[in-house]
Amino acid sequence: VQLQASGGGLVQTGGSLRLSCQPSGRTVETLNMGWFRQVAGKEREFVAAIYWRDGSTDYGFGMRGRFTITKDHSKNTVDLQMKNLKPEDTAVYVCVGDPFYNLRVRPPDYSGQGTLVTVSS
Repeated sequence: VQLQASGGGLVQTGGSLRLSCQPSGRTVETLNMGWFRQVAGKEREFVAAIYWRDGSTDYGFGMRGRFTITKDHSKNTVDLQMKNLKPEDTAVYVCVGDPFYNLRVRPPDYSGQGTLVTVSS
C-alpha cells in the first residue's frame, strides 16, 4: 500500500490548509489512517487519526478544535483540515495507515513521503 499526500504549502499565521492522503491498493474503509508531523531535531509528533471500525477520531495535544480529520469515501482519501495555524505548526506532515492497530501504539504499517507545511509569522 502506498500513501500519496498532498496539500502542503505556505500560509500565514491564522490561515488554513487542507491536507489530503490517498492510499493505493487499499480503500480508506479498511485502514486506520492519520497524520504525524516531523520537525528536524525533534521527535515525531502525533497529529490526528481516524479509525475504520467505528469512525472514531483522535487528536494530538492542542490540535483538537483547530484540526479536523475526515474520510472522503467517494475520493478514497483522508483529509486533514487545519485552521488557525501557528508558526509552531510548521513541519513535514506524514500520512500513515494501519489495518489493525491504533496509530499511537506502534509504528504504522504504511507511511507516505510527507508534505511540508510552513506557517509564517
